[in-house]
Amino acid sequence: MDDRVARFYLLDGFGCHAALSGQPRVAAQLLGAADTVRTEAGANAMPFLASQVTEARESAATALGAARFAAEFEAGRHLDWDAALALALGKPAQAPLAASGQAGAGLLGKREAEVARLVADGLTNKEIGARLFISERTVDSHVRSILNKLGFNSRAQIAAWIASPDN
Repeated sequence: MDDRVARFYLLDGFGCHAALSGQPRVAAQLLGAADTVRTEAGANAMPFLASQVTEARESAATALGAARFAAEFEAGRHLDWDAALALALGKPAQAPLAASGQAGAGLLGKREAEVARLVADGLTNKEIGARLFISERTVDSHVRSILNKLGFNSRAQIAAWIASPDN
């Protein structure tokens, strides 16, 4: 059996266990890591496990909210095997960005940090603008600046970065 297929099954199983143990953030990341390994291996879920994985995803998404789940799932997709295994065993996984040395406490300005936190909460640019009393266009400018500074290309990555323990 391809080792990647076994890893995919293990990560899915660990993700299900985390969801059942009341750890939705860990579950989302492990399920994201499993999804990456599944794609790389060209594997399919075992039929008897597919329903449990679906239930674990739904449980984690309900607990975290859709935007936060998507961010955590995306962060999990970027974990290597060692980091995913450490996470499954209860050791905190480092965010990929922090591991590469690109993240930093003073990387974003005060307003950008506020916008990033609201992006992580799943708000739209219009909602962020209303909350901060700035125009939607200004919010868009801040979001583009955040993406550029952090080297990201999606709002989900911003949310994952905000959610990481290093930030």
